[in-house]
Amino acid sequence: MIGDVLTSSILFEVLRLKYPKAQLDYLINEHTFPVVENNPFIDNFIFFTKEIESSKKALYRLAKTVKYKKYDIVIDVYSKFSSNFITLFSGAKTKISKEKWYTSFIYTHTFKEAKVSKTEAGLAIENRLQFLTPIIKNKPLILKPKIYLTSKEIVASKEFLNHYKLDLSKPIFMLSALGSSKNKTYPLPYMANIIDAIVNYTNGYVLFNYIPSQLLEIEELFSLCKKSTQRKIYLEVYGKNLREFLAITKHCSAVIGNEGGAINMAKALNIPTFSIFSPWILKEAWNMFEDSGLHTSIHLKDVKPQLYKGKELKSIKKNTQDYYDIFSPKYMLPNLKSFLKKLV
Repeated sequence: MIGDVLTSSILFEVLRLKYPKAQLDYLINEHTFPVVENNPFIDNFIFFTKEIESSKKALYRLAKTVKYKKYDIVIDVYSKFSSNFITLFSGAKTKISKEKWYTSFIYTHTFKEAKVSKTEAGLAIENRLQFLTPIIKNKPLILKPKIYLTSKEIVASKEFLNHYKLDLSKPIFMLSALGSSKNKTYPLPYMANIIDAIVNYTNGYVLFNYIPSQLLEIEELFSLCKKSTQRKIYLEVYGKNLREFLAITKHCSAVIGNEGGAINMAKALNIPTFSIFSPWILKEAWNMFEDSGLHTSIHLKDVKPQLYKGKELKSIKKNTQDYYDIFSPKYMLPNLKSFLKKLV
């Protein structure tokens, strides 16, 4: 996923500092490339395509390609069947991954993921840095993921916003209104209340992060907003591809909405974020760098901790919608107002 690929990219900066002459290659899902494009610490990209995902023959060909490159070290962050298979046949002397009893025989080094965060970076960052402990003796630096936009992209996106007569001196908010799945999407009637509050507090513009296939859902959300809010929403202003979205986001005052890829990308662009966690997601893993004051998040567990006593996240995931129903906007509007006050 986009957030995973972006977060894992910090490993390259750490490795480049330690091994300035090493060749550092990144094997990623093809569609995630835009978030690591132009990364100066990565030498080459190898793409895991849809064909490879659906064909054992194609996966075998990819494994052979990796083997022929004769890597000294393979770091398997993904640690699922496909990456296990590629690592197994890589021929690398050093193979590193997280500990799983049924795949540990593949690797020369494994580690147990931490469950409690020790720094503002959060577990997603801290656990990724553990992948480097077998090859970097000193404790790796805590680094933030970064996205590298070109000046040309930034200028083009500014011209795009000006074309639609958005005043860049006023607040512009990018809404991550739809999660990557239904069980990661805050109910649309509730999200409409959030958008109404944003416009009421700031009189700012609202943009949506969506792709054309999601237009019907976005139009439904739009219809749920107040008429006064609708006049501040620019449905036609959206990124036609991921790089366009990133460049537009660079001009926004904040990204607000469902925790996920858009929030992680905003953090990598150093744009303030207010994220709403799905009730079944472990907040400690992905609430990265909130101690900086730039980012804020809220989870149902923050306001209704009693609902989680004796419950496993797996059981909550099965009943996500019931938990979302409880997680009404009234629990987050005070925090949202405080967040917005810092921006306007």
